[in-house]
Amino acid sequence: MAPKLILTGFMATGKSSIAPIVARRLGWPLIDSDDLIVARAGKPIAAIFADDGEPRFRALERDVIADLARPYPRCPMCKCPRPAVIATGGGALVNESNFKALREAGVIVCLSARPDVIARRVERSRVRRPKLLEGGKPLRERISELMDERREAYARAEVVVDTSDFNVSEAANEVLDAFIRHGAKRCGLSA
Repeated sequence: MAPKLILTGFMATGKSSIAPIVARRLGWPLIDSDDLIVARAGKPIAAIFADDGEPRFRALERDVIADLARPYPRCPMCKCPRPAVIATGGGALVNESNFKALREAGVIVCLSARPDVIARRVERSRVRRPKLLEGGKPLRERISELMDERREAYARAEVVVDTSDFNVSEAANEVLDAFIRHGAKRCGLSA
């Protein structure tokens, strides 16, 4: 298996906060698929949704994930694919080709949290989340609805870490412990 730790999960579960800590502790590069999508599109995700629609966003996401899942570059010493921590968007695993590519690239760790915790985090955040605005429903109702839609996709991850009752550092520890338990290869890099 390629030595990649892939963080995914519902919005506001901590992917953007936990991924840099995990990458730093492993000494691996961090790659955020949403950042790459924004760079390719030349505009923020909310603007992609507003201007071009969700299908365009998902197409960009598929292209980025396909690129990230490739096993290159390789380590010049051991010839193993180079390690990385990859953070994906909340809906990435719903697409079957994304799931297959990511599963082959490394260990998928899905972050979760209770709906009430997610709602509190979203309310405190300045990030605009287009999927939560659909249907004009109350926030907690829309979160629960979207979580139900994605439940099967998230359940395919090798590991699930519930971040509801952890601070960011504790959640990063849980992610690292789970990753190590699932036999990650580290290609000679120290943890």
